[in-house]
Amino acid sequence: MDKGSADVWLAGVDGCPAGWMVAFIRTGEAEVRLRIVARFNEIFSAVEAPAIIAVDMPIGLPERAGKGGRAAENAVRPLLGARQSSVFSVPARGAIYATDYRAACRLALAASDPPRKVSKQLFNIAPKIREVDEALRAEPGFVARVFEVHPEVAFWRLNGGRALTQPKKVKSRPYAPGLVLRRELLRAAGLPKDAVDAAPPDGAGADDLIDALACAAVARRIHAGAAKPFPDPPERDKFGLPMAIWA
Repeated sequence: MDKGSADVWLAGVDGCPAGWMVAFIRTGEAEVRLRIVARFNEIFSAVEAPAIIAVDMPIGLPERAGKGGRAAENAVRPLLGARQSSVFSVPARGAIYATDYRAACRLALAASDPPRKVSKQLFNIAPKIREVDEALRAEPGFVARVFEVHPEVAFWRLNGGRALTQPKKVKSRPYAPGLVLRRELLRAAGLPKDAVDAAPPDGAGADDLIDALACAAVARRIHAGAAKPFPDPPERDKFGLPMAIWA
């Protein structure tokens, strides 16, 4: 998707404890602005008005979930080697919209083949998945601007199509060697050193900032026409939302 050579703003977005960690990047000057917003739809009205938003969150929800989740998850896992467990399986829409964990598991079991419950980790981010889903269904014009990204797939691409061997976290704590490696890849991709080495804003962790920058790197590749979706072409959910991970 070539948006031309105009100097425009793009955005890489990752969920964080305070809401959404956003890395706005300007194409012509490689300027980066780091900001936290409370709600996903605030990004569309930001002063930067990003032409492309690359977000680390599922877009497009299945009515029934197959083995391993959507085709998008199954397409990228083989690329990641030991890191493929970082790509979780997206359950059926009904489970995502359940606000009680037991109900989410019951709905997921009834709408998956083979039957599968919802993990606590996925249930905890379900409100953010709903935010993205609701924003795109409420404003169909947003769909052409928003792309699903997975940071580990982004780093696979930035690492020359080779899976990373170092995790970002070990036992839920930041893992310095993995963070150093990812920062090196972001700098090599041309992201400004001051942004890559910045302390995360209050309400976000170092991994949230790094993941938002990785998403911004993919947004730049999408803008340049150098990214591709997995699968290609994307599947669509019942509302026409694309189900693909871009890298």
